[in-house]
Amino acid sequence: MTSVVRVLTGITTTGTPHLGNYVGAIRPTVRASRKPDTQSFLFLADYHALIKCDDPARIQRSTLEIAASWLAAGLDPEHVTFYRQSDIPEIPELMWLLTCVAGKGLLNRAHAYKAMLDKNAAAGQDPDADVSAGLFMYPVLMAADILMFKAHQVPVGRDQVQHIEMARDMAASFNHLYGELLVPPAAVIDDHVALLPGLDGRKMSKSYDNTIALFGPRDLLRKQIMSILTDSSVPGEAKATESSAVFQLYRAFAEPAETSALAQAFADGIAWGNAKQQLFERIDHEISPMRERYNHLVQHPAEVERLLKAGAAKARAIATPFMDKLRHAVGLRPMVAASSQSVAPKAVVKSALPTFKQYRAEDKLFYFKLVDVSGATLIQSLAFDSPRDAGQTIKLLQSDGVAAFNQITAQIDLAASQPVHLIHAALEQLSKSLAE
Repeated sequence: MTSVVRVLTGITTTGTPHLGNYVGAIRPTVRASRKPDTQSFLFLADYHALIKCDDPARIQRSTLEIAASWLAAGLDPEHVTFYRQSDIPEIPELMWLLTCVAGKGLLNRAHAYKAMLDKNAAAGQDPDADVSAGLFMYPVLMAADILMFKAHQVPVGRDQVQHIEMARDMAASFNHLYGELLVPPAAVIDDHVALLPGLDGRKMSKSYDNTIALFGPRDLLRKQIMSILTDSSVPGEAKATESSAVFQLYRAFAEPAETSALAQAFADGIAWGNAKQQLFERIDHEISPMRERYNHLVQHPAEVERLLKAGAAKARAIATPFMDKLRHAVGLRPMVAASSQSVAPKAVVKSALPTFKQYRAEDKLFYFKLVDVSGATLIQSLAFDSPRDAGQTIKLLQSDGVAAFNQITAQIDLAASQPVHLIHAALEQLSKSLAE
């Protein structure tokens, strides 16, 4: 039997995705998520964004745009775990546990921190000027992202390999003290992933302001491609391919036969205007079908929010019980053994159980909710066309508990329901009561 590999990828929410992000990260991630032997965890790293950006509106907008880009590019939330980092409170909690085993000497060697020290030294400033604790602790948060979901592989660029090695070091330190609970990850580097050149021939980057918009208007895409810097060779004069940003961009989107045909056209002296037009048509051929979906999602953020909340529920179904195990391992345990916590008669215990309530609302549709003993709503359903459908779902939850809840999250109003770990606890309580 083929073993399933867990792969985890995150994108920091500090900007609008451009064509380089699509080719280097979004497209390969979506393709990898479709492999039958891969379990993908994809997240929006909005906690990480706070280290780099202090503009709340920009972080919120970037979160929407990156999520919409992944979805428009074909990511299927039903087959992956797609979530926003800040929706998983267990991640910063694990970060603190890792902080308690991570040596300061290890963090001193982080490239980003050392780069700031070198910059300050060159400017004659205090070594730690403008160095926040968040920047210093960045590798620990990244380790928590990875170790929380027991990721086997983390696709990264070569500049990020150090962070994966640091996550392995922290996992080893934790496991040495508390047992083999954390899975050391492996960095996966794909040297075949293209680093796209930008408008000026340098690596496409927001830092150089040389990017090509991913899902901007079609006219803007053409305008930006037509402005790509080229050499002074005239029509009829042979043109070099490897030094040409136009050719490198085309190769990142074209099939091998198409690339060979353009290479021959370069040798035959194609005019730069014609070459750029071919590049525009080839890129637009791939991007255009996605553009409409992207624009729809950006204009309907509630759809993206719903998908992210559903993804967070899937992620927390893994993270919550795992965090409970880690808490127990480090000694964060109840003072009293479970067996002696309750001596109440069974009749009293059963009278203090969560209960399901089914009702018909003003919209003439049928709903149910699960309320705790204080009357607080734990689960709020979405609408059902008939009371029979609502009742069958209640019976399923009563008989199968947590397993049933994980199957029917599409019928739950996640925004109006309590955190998933509270729901799980209530359903387990009901299941035990029925068993008795």
